[in-house]
Amino acid sequence: MKDSFLWRSAAAYMRSKVRAIAMMCIFAFIFAIILYLYEVSADAIIYASVLCTVVGLIYLLLDFTGFYRKLKSLKSASADVTVSLASLPLAKNAIEQGYEDLIKKLYGELNRLYMENNAARNYIQDYYAMWVHQIKVPISAMKMLLQDQSKSSPLNVQLFNIEQYVEMALSYVRLESDYTDYVIKQYGLDDIVRQAVRKYAPLFIAGKISLDIEDTGFTVNTDEKWLCFVIEQILSNSLKYTKTGKISIFSEAPATLVIRDTGIGIAAEDIPRLTEKGFTGYNGRLGKKSTGIGLYLCNEILSRLHHSMEIRSEVGVGTTVLLHLETEELTVE
Repeated sequence: MKDSFLWRSAAAYMRSKVRAIAMMCIFAFIFAIILYLYEVSADAIIYASVLCTVVGLIYLLLDFTGFYRKLKSLKSASADVTVSLASLPLAKNAIEQGYEDLIKKLYGELNRLYMENNAARNYIQDYYAMWVHQIKVPISAMKMLLQDQSKSSPLNVQLFNIEQYVEMALSYVRLESDYTDYVIKQYGLDDIVRQAVRKYAPLFIAGKISLDIEDTGFTVNTDEKWLCFVIEQILSNSLKYTKTGKISIFSEAPATLVIRDTGIGIAAEDIPRLTEKGFTGYNGRLGKKSTGIGLYLCNEILSRLHHSMEIRSEVGVGTTVLLHLETEELTVE
């Protein structure tokens, strides 16, 4: 690799000096012709030519050494654009100084824009975090007013949906924050699944959707809170788009959780884009129920936990979501 860079540097140097070398050769040829016309001995002309050639080669070698060092320094600086501008090589002429001044101005402007963007992002995160916590007060009040009604009553179901959207907003803020914490431990997958299912039990009852759940017996290295959130989001989508039928939860080897529904299904052309932020697809546009955030959050969370998600679906048949939970890379606390 080093030899390759050296040869590329030498080739670049020679290309930059082609005109100068060509002019020197022309000058040498002119001097040789003039000296020959004045009947200067051939030995003197050859001696002078050899001497000039040696001096020229020594100059080129020394000049190339400086060129190579500067090029190497620039390559090191470009490998890490966050390094200080002090690491840039010193300018040798007015043109290089002009480029250096331009780089410094661009660096300063980029740093200013970064600080402004970071401040704006922090403001938005703080605002939404405050909004989420404030909205919980009227939600709690509504819960008290509806406590005499069944949890599967229409009003309680809608209140539950509001809570889930608030929870999604809070999770989005936390995920985008620089201070998101992950507690990686070994957890029983069945406990996490049951926790999510219990939370959505009122919606199963209200929608008259049957549940077929099998124990997995798996122990996975994960973050319980975030994985539970992912499963809840998938259950929420299944319940949202399943009018009749059932939702099945089971496992496949080596460590895959499968959630399958008999809902309306997803168009084949929409599947590759389901995890894009804000993408709702045909079903979301048709029913105006989708925010385009849920599956995006699921994909981001699973990626950070070194898990992965696979979605298979057929319109009119249903959707199957596979959570691949192999996590050899994760460090268990």
